[in-house]
Amino acid sequence: MTRRTTVLSAAATVALAASVALTGCSSGGDEPRLKVSGAFIPQPVSDMAGGFLTITNSGGAADKLTSVTSPLSDDVTIHETKNQKMVEVPSFDIPANGKLTLERGGNHIMFMELKSKPKQGDKVRVELHFEKSDPIEVEVPVEAPHHNPRQH
Repeated sequence: MTRRTTVLSAAATVALAASVALTGCSSGGDEPRLKVSGAFIPQPVSDMAGGFLTITNSGGAADKLTSVTSPLSDDVTIHETKNQKMVEVPSFDIPANGKLTLERGGNHIMFMELKSKPKQGDKVRVELHFEKSDPIEVEVPVEAPHHNPRQH
């Protein structure tokens, strides 16, 4: 009985040490921790729409927004604005302990060839894909065509 108790006790100690080691690896500040806020899509006036939001990274590692998908369109891309021109890009950096802001007149999401035209008050499901983090699904509200939260 004592030998069995000693073996079980040793096994429990090894298992506990392994779980502490794993926890130490994954719970440190060495991972991105992403949160989405301020998302909106202005009500589209044509067969395309823009999307805007902020991704805050409270983690100790950077990440990248690599793509966006949505039932609203099969052609969703991410764009930066340089010299007043939109340029499609493969990703946006999200710095450690920083944020990525997609806003009118700047970097943004483009929904081309819309399958339907959502109206103000509707919500559009969008899934954000990242280099390191799991995808984040967001229900994005549709606002007035000229909505710009920076002007309020």
